[in-house]
Amino acid sequence: MSEITADHSYLLRSAAELELTEARRQKADRTKSLGSPIQLTGNAIDIQIRGNYAWIAESAHVAKKIDLETGKTLQIYRGHHAPVTCLAFYDRTPGSGDEKLLITGSWDKTKGLISTMVAHDDFVKTLLVVPSVKLLVSSSSDKIVKFWDLTDVLEKPPQPAGSVSAHSRPVECIAGIANADGTVTLFTADTMGVLKVWKLEREGGPRPRWRSTLLDNFNHHRTRITEIIYDAGYIWTGNNNRPPCHAAHSLLQRSSDQTPIPPLTHPLPVRAILPLALSDLEEPYIVTGYGDVIRLYDASTPSEPEVLGEIDAHWHDVTALRLWVQKSRMDDGRTRIELWIISTSLDGTIRRWRFSELRDSKPDNPAGKSKATVITPAHQPSGDAKDQVEITEEEERELAELMEED
Repeated sequence: MSEITADHSYLLRSAAELELTEARRQKADRTKSLGSPIQLTGNAIDIQIRGNYAWIAESAHVAKKIDLETGKTLQIYRGHHAPVTCLAFYDRTPGSGDEKLLITGSWDKTKGLISTMVAHDDFVKTLLVVPSVKLLVSSSSDKIVKFWDLTDVLEKPPQPAGSVSAHSRPVECIAGIANADGTVTLFTADTMGVLKVWKLEREGGPRPRWRSTLLDNFNHHRTRITEIIYDAGYIWTGNNNRPPCHAAHSLLQRSSDQTPIPPLTHPLPVRAILPLALSDLEEPYIVTGYGDVIRLYDASTPSEPEVLGEIDAHWHDVTALRLWVQKSRMDDGRTRIELWIISTSLDGTIRRWRFSELRDSKPDNPAGKSKATVITPAHQPSGDAKDQVEITEEEERELAELMEED
């Protein structure tokens, strides 16, 4: 008789899964009122803030405009048939009061800007608008970065204007800035941790094209780069490296006299970064999101950034961080300004945190010893059935992959 070996690992996984589910359920109850949560139908995958409003790309196949003061949804943008993964604005003439156009990207491979078109052969991951040169950049799971001309966008869809196909894995995130000479510096990063720096130059002719030249190539990460922020001469990247180095990295200096900022190491993957040096705050603070925790660093001494505080902010992973400068009119006619950090999460909420609250908070746990845990979207506490949007099993798996759920 052949020997039979029993595999009980599935029992252990089930027990661990049940424990995590219960822990998340309890934490959801404890944190249900923290950060004045705005409950969403799905999960916010991308968010942009303008004035007192937030525009979100939602897994429930829509984009929304939300009043951050009241929490009310003011407008819903429909048309996609899969989760909306990214959005961007195009100000045709910045500061002129001209109509501002909203661009959305989705797993249904389209982006819309008063029009709808197939842009890539796979999911659109992220969008970047460089308004001064009328350029739209899109990246996708098809490993390609594409350029689009926005010159006559009110009369016709964005026109193809070149592409980059140098990545060997899906291009997860992009960032860029226009230069005084009309060129664009573009940063592209993929799911294998490769970050590339490009110089884009516009070529003349009846159909504008952008020629790309590779300037640099970074391999500081071993796995997926989750975000790129170009701030005050530094490229900031968040990543999903395996332990022990979950970090936010600063990779590039604007000038040789700048002091390098060392990697900011975290106990869990860093999915969101918010450097505040270029914001209205103009202070050397860096906000990061890892697991379900928001952390604030003081980088006034770049060589030794200090953790000022942490907030155990959500019951599931933080996916984005943004600065909200709330401006309101007082009775005496003066303008009141208050600074907030806005966070989104896989717990299906947007939460609002006064910057002073985060700055004055104290870490519940020493750095590197967070108790934050991770579970899959399938174990989120359920709300009212009428508020739930059904997605297919394939979409659920892809959402988990997009959010790097293990």
